[in-house]
Amino acid sequence: MMKKILLATEKPFAAEAVGLIKEIADKAGYQIILLEKYTDKSDLLKAVSDVDAMIIRSDIVDAEVLDAAKQLKIVVRAGAGYDNIDLAAATAHGVVAMNTPGQNSNAVAELAIGMMIFQARKQFNGKAGSELKGKTLGIHAYGNVGKCVATIAKGFGMEIFAFDPYIPREQIEADGVHCVDTVEALYAKSQYVSLHIPANAETKNSVNYKLLTSMPKPATLVNTARKEVVNEEDLLKVFVDRPDFSYVSDIEPACAAEIKEKFTGRFFFTPKKMGAQTEEANVNAGLAAIHQIIDFFEKGDVRFQVNK
Repeated sequence: MMKKILLATEKPFAAEAVGLIKEIADKAGYQIILLEKYTDKSDLLKAVSDVDAMIIRSDIVDAEVLDAAKQLKIVVRAGAGYDNIDLAAATAHGVVAMNTPGQNSNAVAELAIGMMIFQARKQFNGKAGSELKGKTLGIHAYGNVGKCVATIAKGFGMEIFAFDPYIPREQIEADGVHCVDTVEALYAKSQYVSLHIPANAETKNSVNYKLLTSMPKPATLVNTARKEVVNEEDLLKVFVDRPDFSYVSDIEPACAAEIKEKFTGRFFFTPKKMGAQTEEANVNAGLAAIHQIIDFFEKGDVRFQVNK
């Protein structure tokens, strides 16, 4: 019997990506089921009931969804972050969860640099701003996105530091980036800090008052990761105590209303998470996801599995 793959995307892929995903699936003998722009979870619960695999974007796959997915063997998050999948529940249901690392990296990196420029130039308000050239940039986590940010920032003439306890020092320094041994050292050296850490028990609320107030003046925090990694109570204190501090983020913090009321010109928040919202990233992540599903079923390939 032909295996069914559900494309469950409340924020749909580009039409080009959907067309290519269907084409690849058809050639491999798989059926694509589309669920796009759905507004009710019940639609997802119904659609997932008889599928063998699922591709998602920011859609939530929790225990309720997995309970409804009686035949599901694999779910692939088209993107790097996967905190929208309940990994423990997936494991309990015998479902392999994967991401598609690296496919959105350049798109996210370009957004991070773009927001730095936007803020450095006073949000193009007609007043004199500053340049990125000669400024110090700290990259908090040197994975695929962090590496792309470093590559672009070098072209602007920035001095770049990175902290990542999971990446060998030699690998970071081979890219012409200074490797620092502690997160404290990273913030103390960096006028700009670009966040690329996941949201987990170790990192949530970890970007705090002490770190942010140690940044040299003028200081800008750039967040294309997750809002949960920033301690928002501390963030508000930093805005008050450091008039030179700015925060630009690819997702609005919970305290956005207070920031907007009190700190005009010192923040920018995208209207929705935009890091992966390019035509190229859309296609790259979608194609990686369908290939990974086919390789899983045909070859038993679990290279990108994120649950155990």
